[in-house]
Amino acid sequence: MAETTPFPNHIAIIMDGNGRWATRRGLSRLEGHLAGFNTIHDIVRHLGEISKIKYATFYAFSTENWNRPEAEVKGIFNILSESISSEALELHENNVRIRWLGRAERLPPKLVQDIRKAEDLTADNSGMTIALAFNYGGRQELADAMRRIAAESIPLDRIDEKLIANYLYTSDMPDVDLLIRTADELRISNFLLWQTAYAEFYFTPVLWPDFNRAELDKALESYRARKRRFGGL
Repeated sequence: MAETTPFPNHIAIIMDGNGRWATRRGLSRLEGHLAGFNTIHDIVRHLGEISKIKYATFYAFSTENWNRPEAEVKGIFNILSESISSEALELHENNVRIRWLGRAERLPPKLVQDIRKAEDLTADNSGMTIALAFNYGGRQELADAMRRIAAESIPLDRIDEKLIANYLYTSDMPDVDLLIRTADELRISNFLLWQTAYAEFYFTPVLWPDFNRAELDKALESYRARKRRFGGL
């Protein structure tokens, strides 16, 4: 039976196009990434105003992004560290919980400390959850879950979909309802492979720094016009 819902409970966004946005304006790629993080702030505030979406996950840095120039990678780390430090208190005061999805290995200790501090500060908040997928890969996440299950010697007859979900980075979060990708790219790039099994997809040519509140509203309107069948009629 088809199911209609006015708003998704969990949206996930692949933020693409920062570099192209900067190049078209004669700016550096890091200026494009800074503009992209500013867009995150604006979208998060808009989600808070909507108030009906309880989870939002942003794909900020993938395990494949290590292949970018070292200076660009370090610049992204600095931007994230500064953004987390400057925004955490405001998000906490608005009852928002911050979550980090990914691995700590290879990341600068200060960045890990800043993210963990924001997580700890907001851990008990009951409002919207904002998750940053940083140094994240979907296949890596599944491999990590399998290793944890094996390390605990869980009997084979106990391993089912529910148990596996409990060993993912997102164990305390629901599956994704709406996946948005910007910059006219039509793939999910190793992002939340398990959690997007029944997600609705929305692709837009808009580059991420230009993805404003009106663009988010268009994505939500598209979602509301669909009927979710989950394999049924």
